[in-house]
Amino acid sequence: MAQTQFDLGAVPRATNSTDFAATRAEGLRRLAAFVPRAGRVYADGRNVDHGPQLRDNVSVLSPYLRHRLITEREVVDAVLAQHSPAAAEKFVAEVLWRTYWKGWLERRPEVWTRFVSGREMARDNMARTSGLAKAVAVAEAGNTGIAGFDDWARELAATGYLHNHARMWVASIWIFTLKLPWELGADFFLRHLIDADPASNTLSWRWVAGLQTVGKTYLATASNIARYTDGRFEPKGLATSAQPLTEPPVPKVHALRHLPAAPLGPVLLLVTAEDLHPESALPEAKDIAGVMVVHGADHAGGWPWGDKASAFVVSAAGDAAIRAAAQWGCQTTVEPLLDANQLITRARTVGARAIVTPYAPVGPIADALACISPQLAAANVPLVELRRSWDERFWPYATKGFFAFKERIPDVLAVEGLRG
Repeated sequence: MAQTQFDLGAVPRATNSTDFAATRAEGLRRLAAFVPRAGRVYADGRNVDHGPQLRDNVSVLSPYLRHRLITEREVVDAVLAQHSPAAAEKFVAEVLWRTYWKGWLERRPEVWTRFVSGREMARDNMARTSGLAKAVAVAEAGNTGIAGFDDWARELAATGYLHNHARMWVASIWIFTLKLPWELGADFFLRHLIDADPASNTLSWRWVAGLQTVGKTYLATASNIARYTDGRFEPKGLATSAQPLTEPPVPKVHALRHLPAAPLGPVLLLVTAEDLHPESALPEAKDIAGVMVVHGADHAGGWPWGDKASAFVVSAAGDAAIRAAAQWGCQTTVEPLLDANQLITRARTVGARAIVTPYAPVGPIADALACISPQLAAANVPLVELRRSWDERFWPYATKGFFAFKERIPDVLAVEGLRG
């Protein structure tokens, strides 16, 4: 079993700040601080949004997990080292929701394409309709007059973070009370959340809207908000019903894409913001001739979309570059965008026969890699993606709902060498 790289015997003071330092060391520090509370304490208090100044009932690890500065595996490993599977069940399930969403979207990539298309259509409609544009601007600025919603909209813009329960309330009010396009709400989150994730964000908004689990919606109520915000908010005028949105049937489940084995001989390692801990993604790699860390996608995608997310990713990419240089002892460069010509030149400079990269799940990075891959292959420096065993083992079970997936968690954790 891989060991976590920190001493849980000397637990630092709990961290609840949303001032995120974008380093692996900070992610590990926050993890160590949270682990003692990851059992019954978390299970009993996780649903309460105490406000941005008091986050010690949740882990606030999502930015670090989102970009794999720390990995799902080592988080679960650390938690199960201190808590029984029964005590840690709620937190482990929350970590595995992230894995499930990624696997679900990986098996149905058309749902991501459908969201992107719907977002562009909604943006076009907003450009033509002043009333819609004004309503969206009012909602995003937190000027609707709805208690709680306005506070969370402003908190999101100010901090780049929201409690998970608040995200559900905001999405429900956006869709059913304000009656705004869900794609623009999902886009609002993508432009501001530091942990903005194509799978978790898109599919969660779809779930609230009644699209993900067909016909099942989430209705925000004043009583629920009052209960789980310590009475801070009890908004008036919320929708009293949530009529599910509709869409054409979701495409059938795809098999996971087969990936070739890692090539022999010197390679250029490409690190993207989808996986900023290449040391654990490629633990046996010995033929790394050079490393390129890229913190964006391409000019077309414009990802990351938000200022706070961009600042976090740029800083985290620099941190990953320092670690990669120390790990493999080779020249490491940091670039803003995925560019085929730049990759080809760099690969030839270091004498690489191929470019290897940790697998990028469905989203803007994967879209950009798909665009440049043919050009790389034509230049005889093929791009080879390597999928982590965590994803390889869990994603095949992300075919139906989460509870069917959840039944597989203990067995897969055992195969991963973790007790679950």
